Amino acid sequence: MSAEPLEIYLEEQDIGRSLREDVRAGLTARPKWLPPKWFYDARGSELFEEITRLPEYYPTRAERAVLAERAGEIADCTGAKTLIELGSGSSEKTRLLLDAFTRRGGLGTFVPLDVSVSALRQSTAQIATDYPQLRVRGIVGDFTRQLDRLPTGGRRLVAFLGGTIGNLLPIERVEFLTAMRAALEAGDWLLIGTDLVKDPAVIVPAYDDAAGVTADFNRNVLRVINRELGADFDPEAFDHVAAWDPEQEWIEMRLRARRPMRVRVLDLDVEFAAGEELRTEISAKFRPERIRAELAASGFVTEHFWTDPGGLFGVSLARAD
Repeated sequence: MSAEPLEIYLEEQDIGRSLREDVRAGLTARPKWLPPKWFYDARGSELFEEITRLPEYYPTRAERAVLAERAGEIADCTGAKTLIELGSGSSEKTRLLLDAFTRRGGLGTFVPLDVSVSALRQSTAQIATDYPQLRVRGIVGDFTRQLDRLPTGGRRLVAFLGGTIGNLLPIERVEFLTAMRAALEAGDWLLIGTDLVKDPAVIVPAYDDAAGVTADFNRNVLRVINRELGADFDPEAFDHVAAWDPEQEWIEMRLRARRPMRVRVLDLDVEFAAGEELRTEISAKFRPERIRAELAASGFVTEHFWTDPGGLFGVSLARAD
């Protein structure tokens, strides 16, 4: 069965407007910030895939280990008819779930949601070829804004993997989980991956690898702004910084200006002092009781919580109450 035409709820003009709004808000704030979603143009996506293969970057391997062990249990427990994946990218880890559901039988539809038309078109075509029994409906949308566009009917399982929820600030997590629960019916399921609190000596190198791939990925947000908004950032004039915040229990990625500079972007002249930092990402790490409490506060009951053998990464299976 071939993939259905993409359902597009996020047009190019929407993306451009969102970028302009974020850049204006972030670069006029004190301290300055930019949201991490703007890392991911074609080059940024390639760099992130490279990061996931680095020896220092444990989250992808650890989460894959959990899914490889528990996918059959997830399929049996949920009995889902529709599998929805948020921020799907290449859907690589989701194939572990698709394989398990294929063995079990009963899954009829796979719905990946992503902001990238090109990535989604490629991944849905490949999934449709490899799983011909499935109806494949790709949705172009932003998981923070378009959850009301998710298909209804049948028992649904929403997969939100990769620890991406950690990129949201606490208030944003509350808003996301609340909207997620509103989009589901009682008895539907949420499978969510969360990186766990551990020794910072393990966490920090995952965001500051020896080969400098993450540094290049971090600077890519400036290249995106240059290309899309006609800005004149010099990406090489910024150092990559990865810092652990023990109070918030999250890692922060920042770009630190090596020298004083003035950047023209939109109608702004943005001043950077030498040593001034621009925050580009947070990645929160969780304790099991914290993610369970946040899910419960939004109307979910955690039925299972699994970790990899090293206890590095957690996967929660929660039911909409």
